Amino acid sequence: MSSINEQTILNCLEQIIDEKSGKSVVTLGLVAGLMIKDGNVGFALEINPKDAGEMEILRKKCEDAVFALPGVKSASVVLTAEQAQAQTQAPSRAQPQQQQQQPAQKPDVPGVAAIVAVASGKGGVGKSTCAVNLALGLSALGLKVGMLDADVYGPSLPRMLGLKGKPDSKDGKKLIPMEKWGLKVMSMGFLVEEDTPMIWRGPMIMSALQQMVFDVDWGELDVLVVDMPPGTGDAQLTLAQRVPLTGAVIVSTPQDIALIDARKGLNMFRKVDVPVFGIIENMSYFLCPSCGDRSDIFGHGGAHETANELGVDFLGEVPLHMDIRKTSDAGTPITATEPDSAHAKIYRDLAAKVQDKIEANLGASGPKIIIE
Repeated sequence: MSSINEQTILNCLEQIIDEKSGKSVVTLGLVAGLMIKDGNVGFALEINPKDAGEMEILRKKCEDAVFALPGVKSASVVLTAEQAQAQTQAPSRAQPQQQQQQPAQKPDVPGVAAIVAVASGKGGVGKSTCAVNLALGLSALGLKVGMLDADVYGPSLPRMLGLKGKPDSKDGKKLIPMEKWGLKVMSMGFLVEEDTPMIWRGPMIMSALQQMVFDVDWGELDVLVVDMPPGTGDAQLTLAQRVPLTGAVIVSTPQDIALIDARKGLNMFRKVDVPVFGIIENMSYFLCPSCGDRSDIFGHGGAHETANELGVDFLGEVPLHMDIRKTSDAGTPITATEPDSAHAKIYRDLAAKVQDKIEANLGASGPKIIIE
């Protein structure tokens, strides 16, 4: 067992001195959100946003010092400031034109040609199931595909893909994603126990999400599918504004209450200039496994009508079926384990439409990244 504990880390950080004040980062109360798991250490330095430039040097000193401790496999330190969030939000209301310039500030993710967000305005619509099978559908088309589970509070990809364990790191700074069913996968669920609550404030969540995108060695990917958190809060806005998304897919069930929230998600992407590829109607109808009769439990066609009203494409319908639910719960997604089934064909057809959108978007926005 590793001898690394909270006091060991804090003793180490007592030696890291802020030159301006002459005090250690611990004495100044800058260290927050310290997490230690199996030799992997992560925490934040809470700073004044005006000092972000000079504090980057201090952040690097903290990271290097902790990484040098015996028993530490990786060290991840982020800068966070609640004031910074307020400052970036306020001007967007007064000067909406500035927000449209945001995409130019997004750094590329090395080796990743396209990033597609799968989102929903609310939870419980089967977004993660769609995201997993959509990614597997893209993989079935011959693409190199990765998946990022961006739902920090409720990560589900480890269970849905049947993945256990935690990612390695060659240099202690970049994580190597886990692999299953031909996908490269990263999730907060690999780093914490399944029943451990993530009691983090907004700025720390936003920093963690950016790290899971940019501090992962994705290798060469044609598409990175991001399973977005449900809703339209800070975490979702951070990903939409700071990650170079090629486009987004909205998942909704047919009933009105879900479609109201789906509209919010769609409008969020539009406001930050992320193309919306279209809407998927999940749980569109129920097929009885015994008799094959169809029932429109949640109504039917609402997502199609909403897509027409909002001027986006309707990508297709996915039924509510026991086989899809069983394979998802078992970590054996249907598109991978039953590729000849009717349901797998639905997801492959959806993936083909998304791939067409990706190619059209990359062709319109600039030269396509070709991975040799």
